[in-house]
Amino acid sequence: MSQRVTSRSSRTSQLRTRATVLAAGLGVSVALGAGVASAADTTAASGAASAVQAQAAAQAKVAKAEAVKAEKAAKAAAAKKAAEKKAAAKKAKPSWVDPVKKYTLSASFAQNGGMWAHKHSGQDFAVPSGTQVVATHGGTVVKAGGNGAGDGPAYGNAIVIKHGNGTYSQYAHLSKVEVRIGQIVKTGQEIAKSGNTGNSSGPHLHFEIRTTPNYGSAVDPVKFLRAKGVTV
Repeated sequence: MSQRVTSRSSRTSQLRTRATVLAAGLGVSVALGAGVASAADTTAASGAASAVQAQAAAQAKVAKAEAVKAEKAAKAAAAKKAAEKKAAAKKAKPSWVDPVKKYTLSASFAQNGGMWAHKHSGQDFAVPSGTQVVATHGGTVVKAGGNGAGDGPAYGNAIVIKHGNGTYSQYAHLSKVEVRIGQIVKTGQEIAKSGNTGNSSGPHLHFEIRTTPNYGSAVDPVKFLRAKGVTV
């Protein structure tokens, strides 16, 4: 009887020992599995973070490239606009111009002197006879011919052009008149050749700006032209 009990106890003990070892092994396996899972999760998280960073870096690079491209395009557009504006300004005809080129200013407006019954009524441009004389501004010829075109022999051959807004220009002492009354002329168009006709002490162009077509209504022509942007 005692041997059977002992045998049973021994087998029971062995079973318990095996169960304990199995349980311990299972625990270790579970622990190892949990560790492996934790490491895998960490690796995955790290990989995801790296991917996000890489994507962000790529997007930043693209954005920077687009910004540089946009800046270059803006500069190119601004340069093109400036060039077009400069070309247009160069191409556009000026509103007012000098009546002659390569001149020397001689007798000035309102100057006293024995050459005039009163003060000088215009500005003299000293140039050789035969120099091209042009309309300082577009308008209609209202006077043209000898005897000062009606303003008296002191002016010699002369022309008066109406420009509108109560403004007229007069050109005197001409050697040749190339326009007729009623003719429409453009800014810078040749209208005569300079000379030494009338009451003149030497070749020059006598130029006036008037408020009427007639003598006695002149204003300072140099001041007037400079106000129009002409370098005199």
